[in-house]
Amino acid sequence: MNYVPVPYDPELEEGLAAFLAAVEVVPLRADTIVRNREHFAELIPPMEVIVGDRPVQWWDVDVPGPEGAPDVTLTVVRPKGGPKPGAAAIYEIHGGGMVLGTRFFGVEGLIQSAIEHGTVGVAVEYRLAPEHPAPAQAEDCYAGLVWTAEHAKELGFDPSRLLVSGFSAGGGLTAAVAIMARDRQGPTVAGLYMGAPMIDDRNTSVSSRQYDGIGAWDRNNNDTAWTAILGERRGSADVLPHEVPARAADLSGLPPAFVEVGAAEVFRDEAVEFATRVWATGGQAELHVWAGGYHGFSGSSDAPVAHAAQAAKLSWLQRILDV
Repeated sequence: MNYVPVPYDPELEEGLAAFLAAVEVVPLRADTIVRNREHFAELIPPMEVIVGDRPVQWWDVDVPGPEGAPDVTLTVVRPKGGPKPGAAAIYEIHGGGMVLGTRFFGVEGLIQSAIEHGTVGVAVEYRLAPEHPAPAQAEDCYAGLVWTAEHAKELGFDPSRLLVSGFSAGGGLTAAVAIMARDRQGPTVAGLYMGAPMIDDRNTSVSSRQYDGIGAWDRNNNDTAWTAILGERRGSADVLPHEVPARAADLSGLPPAFVEVGAAEVFRDEAVEFATRVWATGGQAELHVWAGGYHGFSGSSDAPVAHAAQAAKLSWLQRILDV
């Protein structure tokens, strides 16, 4: 079958070219994971540089990790002077295919939200594959979420207004920790932001085949990452729901989710299927498939569709968290 890709929005093409030139310099393959990590490390400055003189306070804290595993490092970001009573909180899980990146990938959004909406932000550092295969990533993220919820008073937020958020691999891990919290009677979460979520190891959807060798985070990158995460178990029945959320037999009882994805990217079909399966259980999901959008378009372009995506996300956050 000839898989013809959905064309990109013409106004996004410049942003896509810039993203590829800056970020995807080396194709992600098993033997280039370390090189890609080194490149990403050059792109992300230290936290004090990211914050600059903006009116926020921040600190790192090491919290208990999963049983038998190392502690998990969190970075907390709050408005300068502390949050107001009853503040909302965002627990941020970074992207990078679970093989790349650090907690500082998503920290800019936490800084902006602290300034604009008075929220408390928590970014989690989880172990990466292949050195630490699944479920290390989800277990670390869950351990950090449990600590965050248990220390709501100390951190200065209302535990009933805690959102879990992530993009790409972070979006998949957001679904994973929600499934874990449901199954383990863990923290109550107000909502899930799942941006272009990486949630299916099989990599066989139409959209994954349309973007094979094309665009940002193509099918080959996705293939490399899932193999690193799951090894020989990949594609088998021996995979846990919180390792691969698309494999969960039951998606009932999850918090309200905001699922967004570009129409012109690998993760389109699995994102749509996830939202559809949530609806089938009577659950709440708000799904946006943005015409001509590539992976990460809303954060790397000034095109009208990027502004529309940002506005839709803000509208949902205002409704879920009343910020």
